[in-house]
Amino acid sequence: MTPSFEKYKGIHPGIILDRELKKRNIKKRPFALSLKEYPQIINDVSKGKRSLTPSLSIKIDSALNLEEGTMLVLQAYYEIKKEKLLLDDKPDLKVLRKALFWDTNINQIDWKVQYKAVIERVFERGSKDEKAELERFYGQSKILEVLGNAASNMDKKNTSSDLEST
Repeated sequence: MTPSFEKYKGIHPGIILDRELKKRNIKKRPFALSLKEYPQIINDVSKGKRSLTPSLSIKIDSALNLEEGTMLVLQAYYEIKKEKLLLDDKPDLKVLRKALFWDTNINQIDWKVQYKAVIERVFERGSKDEKAELERFYGQSKILEVLGNAASNMDKKNTSSDLEST
């Protein structure tokens, strides 16, 4: 892979293809036809909707005078990054008991969006190992942020109930 493309590791190769075509003032449709490919394929690839196949990658490399395999290597790095994101996208479910999330399918939880409810539930009902896993996944600052807000809300409720009883 050429050193100038080294910085694009992890970015969909279609985005880079689109950039290269614009930089060289090449229209997608004529480019696709010159490769003997359907214009829709090149359009989908350039928008990141479709992956590059080895044969298409070779054609693109040749047409743009890139080192052979450049686009395919970029595709591989993109797939690796995508897979890592999927792996890092949730805590280790072997540590968390499904019983903690009895009212929902644990595999359908969006761990990034629903972090407040997850943290509150695990720290209310979870074991030491489950709490440690959430600290590893979310980080201590995010947990303190959620639990701090929960604690201050509890203090407000307790204060208002104390005021009502007097």
